[in-house]
Amino acid sequence: MAGRLEGKVAVITGAASGIGLGTVELFIAEGAKVVAADVQDEKGAMIESRFGDKVAYVHCDVTKETDLIAAIDKAVSAFGGLDILFNNAGAGGTMAGAAEVTAKAWDQVFALLVRAPALATRHAIPHMLKRGGGSIINTASIAGTEAGWGPLAYSTAKAAVIQLSRATAAEVSPQGIRVNAICPGLICTSIFGSSLGLPREVADQMAARIEEVAPLMQPVKLAGQPRHIAEAALFFASEASAFVTSTHLIVDGGITVGARHAWDPTAASPLLAAMGIEPEQALAMREAMKNA
Repeated sequence: MAGRLEGKVAVITGAASGIGLGTVELFIAEGAKVVAADVQDEKGAMIESRFGDKVAYVHCDVTKETDLIAAIDKAVSAFGGLDILFNNAGAGGTMAGAAEVTAKAWDQVFALLVRAPALATRHAIPHMLKRGGGSIINTASIAGTEAGWGPLAYSTAKAAVIQLSRATAAEVSPQGIRVNAICPGLICTSIFGSSLGLPREVADQMAARIEEVAPLMQPVKLAGQPRHIAEAALFFASEASAFVTSTHLIVDGGITVGARHAWDPTAASPLLAAMGIEPEQALAMREAMKNA
């Protein structure tokens, strides 16, 4: 049975670890050839060794347009064309708030998270048009949908990624190129540790801690894994989403569904608390109403 991406060629940025690596694995399993673009050359070499002629690694600092062009061109020279672009590379960036953020720090975050996918898209479009269309997928974040899930610059940039996806889709969807975004929630990757300025090795270890605590913070009692985001990327990359463009898919285990008391009956409701009703009393009231 043919895979869902049989005969397709994809470029994935930030491909050497986390969500990127999980997507490389899934896309190859579904029949795609993949250009894995990243700055982690040692891990990139391991990917090439692992998957052989199904993958080509390219050193790519996505803040450099020349590197993005090289990654796109590699898809053409190595595999004959380009069908899928997954703009996934990212990091948390500055933790500074509105009263402290500098112009330099702000520009660094936007160069990585907004300018990079915009430029990669620019250089991918001509190649996709030669193939009759394609799919562009951008990694946004729940931080781009509401406050409280990331630092100021990161959150603002991820909101921009959602709008970038919509505006780009409006331009290129009539030409057969679909553009969508994925908004991950708490996923067990190194990005959280990196956002705190920790060395990559320590940040990688921090992902294990996230795996422990994440199920306690959301309605779905699973730790978000790279494969959960990879599955969403596969949906957008495949013909299963042939009628889907300009949207963003939240993949977060329900963490943004509402305040904790909306899904955890043991949590205090702010309204009831203001009325002097404790969670235990609220539970008792609910049970009494059930039996009424």
